[in-house]
Amino acid sequence: MYISLRNTPGPTRGRNRGRNRGRVSSIVITLGIVSLLTDVASESVSAILPIYITAAIGLSTVAYGFIDGLYQGVSALVRIGGGWVADRGQQPKWVAFFGYGISAVARGGLLIATGFGALTAVVTLDRIGKGVRTAPRDAMIAAASDEASLGRSFGVHRMLDTVGAALGPLLAFVILFVIPHGYTAVFAVSLAFALAGLAVLGLMVPDMRSAPRAAAAAAAERTTAASTAHESAAAAPRFRWRQLNDPSLRRLLIAAGLFGLLTIGDGFIYLVLQSRDAFATEWFPLLYVGTNITFLAFAVPAGRIADRFGRARMFVIGHLVLLGAYVVAALPATGPVLTVACLVLLGAFYASTDGILAALAAQHTPPTARATGIAAAQTVVALTRLVASTGFGLLWFMVGRETAMVIAAGALALVLPAVAALLWAPRRMPLDDPAGAAE
Repeated sequence: MYISLRNTPGPTRGRNRGRNRGRVSSIVITLGIVSLLTDVASESVSAILPIYITAAIGLSTVAYGFIDGLYQGVSALVRIGGGWVADRGQQPKWVAFFGYGISAVARGGLLIATGFGALTAVVTLDRIGKGVRTAPRDAMIAAASDEASLGRSFGVHRMLDTVGAALGPLLAFVILFVIPHGYTAVFAVSLAFALAGLAVLGLMVPDMRSAPRAAAAAAAERTTAASTAHESAAAAPRFRWRQLNDPSLRRLLIAAGLFGLLTIGDGFIYLVLQSRDAFATEWFPLLYVGTNITFLAFAVPAGRIADRFGRARMFVIGHLVLLGAYVVAALPATGPVLTVACLVLLGAFYASTDGILAALAAQHTPPTARATGIAAAQTVVALTRLVASTGFGLLWFMVGRETAMVIAAGALALVLPAVAALLWAPRRMPLDDPAGAAE
């Protein structure tokens, strides 16, 4: 893996572009470390949240579905705003820093939150922070990467992100194993890691700007003051909402929304597995570990395959893998083999879709609107997954876990060919062109 010694965003490295093509910038690595630390904080909590809510507090699956829906989707309320502010002010780092800071405050709130109302407020605050930070962070990744290797760059970032996502549940498992019902200890450790990630972002990530403004700054050093003013005005177009009015981007948003409506929360799948196999609750966080280890193994290969053979193809295939996870979870049989198979499929799904969606959105938006374009795709996914989690919690309550899983699997099977036709329609949406060749 290549780590650049220069922190200059990718688009400003004109003379080295050919030589460094396909390599991963140090900015991407550092942002990955920030996400690693933050995911240790967030995933250590999310790994115990289903059991904490349904067993320790004793709430119903409907209540958990509502809280999980907030966890999945409340960030949608601010994603577009976070991306717009980053694009408008050309300060994606500090917008992201603000979002990470809000989530850190929420980690502290977990130490004093008790009951349904307090948990709802803390989860909402945490997810608002995630919504603010995600698009500016992904825009920095895109700005620091070559267009032909966007999938790989996002894959490397998601790989580091997933290291934290695997360590978080493992840490929660160790704490609960040593301290039975030690939920408060998990919340305290979560806060410490959140603050560490915030410090790395503030001290080690450069204050990046968009490609047009960076190019204008480079031109200013090589020309006279009079010509510089003219070239800067031409080279640094301002963000306009109409820059998102691209048919390919609209079709991507529709596809992401349809899939999001049928992507239930991981916690529900894990509760199905735990109820079916009846293993002890202290082992519950290891289900998250299994999924995240698979994500870790597949994230970079999936990104490279997507760059070469088509990001839209990989996005659809990832949801076909999710269908396999639903089918395995719905089977009446029990045993560790089926549990492990479900976790592997779920991890492969995230590796094939999470970073790929951001790369697709970046591919079909101009640099001055990149954060907002990525935020638009993420907003659609967040909103639809909120509906999916809330609806599945109610469905479980009404018809039972096995029947609810069968219904979710059947609906996804029906939607898959329709979305594939939407993304691969000839001469309409060249999203399946390798490496963004359609641009």
